[in-house]
Amino acid sequence: MKFNIIVLILFSFLLTFNVFGQTIPKEELIFLTSEWKGERFNDGRPKIPDDLLERAKKIGIDDAWTVLENEGYKNQFEGNWKMVHDEVPVVGRALTALFMPSRPDVEKSVKERGINSQGRKGNTNSWPIEVLTKGDVYVADSFGKIDAGTLMGATLATSIYSKSGNGVVFNGSARDLESISQIEGFNAFVRDFHPSFLEEEVLMGLNTPIRIGQVMVLPGDLVLAKREGVLFIPAHLAEQVVSTAEFVALKDQFGFEMVKTKKYSTGEIDSDWNEKLKAEFFEWLDKHPELVKMSKETLNKILSKRTW
Repeated sequence: MKFNIIVLILFSFLLTFNVFGQTIPKEELIFLTSEWKGERFNDGRPKIPDDLLERAKKIGIDDAWTVLENEGYKNQFEGNWKMVHDEVPVVGRALTALFMPSRPDVEKSVKERGINSQGRKGNTNSWPIEVLTKGDVYVADSFGKIDAGTLMGATLATSIYSKSGNGVVFNGSARDLESISQIEGFNAFVRDFHPSFLEEEVLMGLNTPIRIGQVMVLPGDLVLAKREGVLFIPAHLAEQVVSTAEFVALKDQFGFEMVKTKKYSTGEIDSDWNEKLKAEFFEWLDKHPELVKMSKETLNKILSKRTW
């Protein structure tokens, strides 16, 4: 009996070790994202609802940035990217990967454990792809390496898109630009493109906190990547950011009509709204229900806070 208990304990330890190889424990990820109160993936990663991801695709990155800035989140944007397509946004939940310069003893151990104990296949840059789900964005920090820092080519890009329906954000490079550009709906935000193959890099973190330029990125963050650059929105602020950005777009459209018809001046539209102006705004919304994605309660809350 005592022997069986010891075996069971060892088995549980090894199982936990295998599950969390290259990752952080679920409890730690929940701790780091404790402000998130919604659904989570099995590993603890916040699961922003699919409908919110769809809404996020239509908001302006400048408006979203302003909401974060006003909430005290001042290190969420990173620019200076090269893209496959300028007009294809990449929006979804961050699945993070941390790469480091290779060291023979460490890489050997990591690969042996991954392949022999965890059922991993191929080089470590393909391992994050294995755990992608629909709506994920593969976000990787590979210390900005360009030559021999190509985290994907056309084959891996095809696999990424088939699993996630989304693109990537790499603080590194990619190859096969001509072939990748033919994957309809796919986009990549990378530091550069290069014809070389990946060398001297090893995966050291999977779904762990990483740094992309000036930003700390946590697994489950809402990634909003557009022509201006990439904005990483903490999961617990995603609903607020999206709703406020949607409101700003509505407010601007309403304001343009009011100014064009000379019913109100730009000064009145851009100042705190009085009750009469608010009432006219709600009347205008009633005439355009197809534009509204939030409740009047949410609209009133946004109007009262005025963080836009």
